[in-house]
Amino acid sequence: MNVLPVTGLPEIREGDDLAALVVERVDLVDGDVLVIAQKAVSKSEGRVVRLDELEPSARALELAGDEDPRRTEAILREAVEVVRVRPPLLIVQTRHGFICASAGVDASNAPEPGMLVLLPLDPDASAARIRERVHELTRARVGVIVSDSFGRPFRMGTTDVAIGAAGVRVLQDLRGTRDRIGHELRSTQIALADELAAAAQLVMGKTDGIPVALVRGLDVAGDGNARELVIPPERDLFR
Repeated sequence: MNVLPVTGLPEIREGDDLAALVVERVDLVDGDVLVIAQKAVSKSEGRVVRLDELEPSARALELAGDEDPRRTEAILREAVEVVRVRPPLLIVQTRHGFICASAGVDASNAPEPGMLVLLPLDPDASAARIRERVHELTRARVGVIVSDSFGRPFRMGTTDVAIGAAGVRVLQDLRGTRDRIGHELRSTQIALADELAAAAQLVMGKTDGIPVALVRGLDVAGDGNARELVIPPERDLFR
């Protein structure tokens, strides 16, 4: 397995052909997996907002704490449910079903100061479009993962996870198999797409301007999507 940064990409703007920008800089073969930072995808899709275009609601003013209430307003507009609050921190559920801090709204790596980047409307569809475009340009059948940084209950720090996927198995289901001593596994499922996203983040960094990584050498081709990684409410022990 090799994890390689795709370097030399320009600042991504709305309307940019991400797939074309990537294939100009790396030779792809069948079975490769491209991991693309959510912000690059969001910026190419115009999922950005200017703070000066936002009028904070009474709820945003209440929850903002010492943060800019306009940012809080952007978070509330992206949330379908506020799960936990410790002003100015908001843990919310997004329209995609993700439980995450700030609904994925972030000012880091925005196109300009005073702007916020929002999550793609449908990250799985974004991954599928990029995958199809790569195939159109190269004939290579690759997997695509859209990644973002999430925190985790009871663990310090963030790790990158898959919020969109196409052309990969996102889960490896080991239920019903047996370990080396014959014990039957009853609940084990490996979050393959999340592990690929986390591995890619090691070479992408957060401040290095490298929004794409190539993972090569693993057989993870499939037809999964990131929605499979959202735990059903009836199995969620933290809410």
